[in-house]
Amino acid sequence: MGGTPIEAWISEQGFEGYPGMLEIIEKNKDREYIALLKENSKSANPEPLQDKGMLGNPKWFENTYNPKGWFNINIPGYWEDQGVRDLDGVVWYRKEFELPDSLTNLSAKLFMGRIIDADVVYVNGVNIGNITYKYPPRRYNIEPGILRKGTNTIVIRVTNYSGKGGFVPDKPYLLSINGLQIDLKGTWQYKVGQVFERNNLNEQAFSEQDQPTALYNAMVAPLTILKIKGFLWYQGEANAWNPEPYRGYLTALIKDWRNKWHDQDLPFLYVQLANFMEVDYLPVESKWSELRFAQFQALSIPNTAMAVAIDLGEWNDIHPLNKKDVGHRLALGALKLAYKIDVVHSGPIYESSEKHDNKISITFKSIGGGLVSRDGDELNRFEIAGPDGIFKWAQAKIVGNKVVVWNDAVNNPVKVRYAWCDNPRGANLYNKEGLPASPFETTTLKD
Repeated sequence: MGGTPIEAWISEQGFEGYPGMLEIIEKNKDREYIALLKENSKSANPEPLQDKGMLGNPKWFENTYNPKGWFNINIPGYWEDQGVRDLDGVVWYRKEFELPDSLTNLSAKLFMGRIIDADVVYVNGVNIGNITYKYPPRRYNIEPGILRKGTNTIVIRVTNYSGKGGFVPDKPYLLSINGLQIDLKGTWQYKVGQVFERNNLNEQAFSEQDQPTALYNAMVAPLTILKIKGFLWYQGEANAWNPEPYRGYLTALIKDWRNKWHDQDLPFLYVQLANFMEVDYLPVESKWSELRFAQFQALSIPNTAMAVAIDLGEWNDIHPLNKKDVGHRLALGALKLAYKIDVVHSGPIYESSEKHDNKISITFKSIGGGLVSRDGDELNRFEIAGPDGIFKWAQAKIVGNKVVVWNDAVNNPVKVRYAWCDNPRGANLYNKEGLPASPFETTTLKD
């Protein structure tokens, strides 16, 4: 399941006080209305298969095919960055490589990073797998007997529906055989198989799973007959493009689910958005950060805990691979809230701020054994602003159990932010238990 909005996970009863949502839900109960939306969406999809690579004889992946008219291209990388202008459609990639006798007739594993959007992979004419979505890492098994002595061929059929198409940078691209790794980065050849007409694409196609209450009805409601210990929430942040309503929706979700299980004290644990996208080296505005802050604010609801993940993500993957540490941080919250075990379950959480001349002092909760800089360097990713609202990088220093923040060029500071960007690389405020501080923006400032 791809990214989903939080509204899809809330029941109809949970939207009390949201008349706009209730109106949408009522409309969606009309089967004819939904059928029309689906039909309009269907008609906006690309034309049926007209890919030259699949229509010819032999097809472009078959061993008997003689490649002509192919051009050089690099993997990893997007074809729009390599001389192909604004193409949505099907592009084929091809590479030949040599193998000695000792590595033939063995099983192997092919790592092809991550591909935008969908792919089918052939090795020596054999289909070894496909993925229809852009986020899962490509890890394909090659059965014994497929690889052979001498020249071997990998052919990949890539389909892209919108945006840049191709192979995501900074991922593994290699063939692993019997402990040996063959690097597949570098020059491949490509040929365009099909171009999608712009008027045949609709990025706003109707999605049933994204409708209010849809996923609640399908996936949560059947579970309400079970007795549970609490909730772990790691889903439903497709709202990042419009973060303002998210805090209200998250509050509604927590209340709604607790109502469905008839227990307003059930622990609710959730994962804050991980670091993602390119790194900014100047203070910026960030919708990703606004949604993180909405998640942070939900900690005001009793019996909730948040796993901070700004150090566990990947700049080029919205679904980072490190789930173990995410699970560990959730488990700490579960031990604390559900099982009443006395553990430090969270990194530092902003509590209040106080102004002293040209400096602002920040007080935190959940400091555990004390505040530390994770890498021993000066604290990083603090910003400070005066009455003009323009944020500048700030110096920050741990003083006891507080952090003092300042910039000599800001004489009358009124606000501080921490780790306020899509990918706050270098944010290094932790507690001694090794848990990171949550990004925050100061609210009430005491003089």
